[in-house]
Amino acid sequence: MRNTALAVVLACLLWGTAYAPGSALAAGLGAEIQKKAASYDPIVRRIANQYVVDPALIHSIIAAESAYNRFAVSGKGAQGLMQLMPETARDYGVENTFDAVQNIEGGVKYLKDLQKSYPGRTDLVLAAYNAGPKAVEKYEGIPPYAETKTYVARVKGYLREMSAARKRTPIYEIIDEQGRRIVTNDPRLAYK
Repeated sequence: MRNTALAVVLACLLWGTAYAPGSALAAGLGAEIQKKAASYDPIVRRIANQYVVDPALIHSIIAAESAYNRFAVSGKGAQGLMQLMPETARDYGVENTFDAVQNIEGGVKYLKDLQKSYPGRTDLVLAAYNAGPKAVEKYEGIPPYAETKTYVARVKGYLREMSAARKRTPIYEIIDEQGRRIVTNDPRLAYK
């Protein structure tokens, strides 16, 4: 449930759908991660446009890697929102892995290079992002590591959920001048 709710929240952010933290869309998802996802969306969109990378993919990776904790550090030493290893961070010009903009930009540059290496193969891009390109080359595909298989499935699941959420009618939750809560699918009411 948490993963589905996160994907729906991300889909709302990515495709301009209204998202209200108290709405049914947020069921099962902590308020802190909702707020963080929304706060990083402008950075993700700007960098996604700059490097021509799907913002949904970037959000899915951030959600899977760090759950939007910019100070996350893995047991293997990966750091920040996109969990960059120190060597990868250096290779992509990231001086401070805990700086959200630097981390996302470095991660997206790396992601873009992986997309060039594995055109049309999101599964291999994700496997290389998680386990490294050498592991993908060695096994001529997704490495047989449980962590990598789970990671690829998780990120692809987020992407599927976002795609499905795009097709749903958006629901808007607003508070009117009298303090009444209104739930509607009419965007004209939501953006008065």
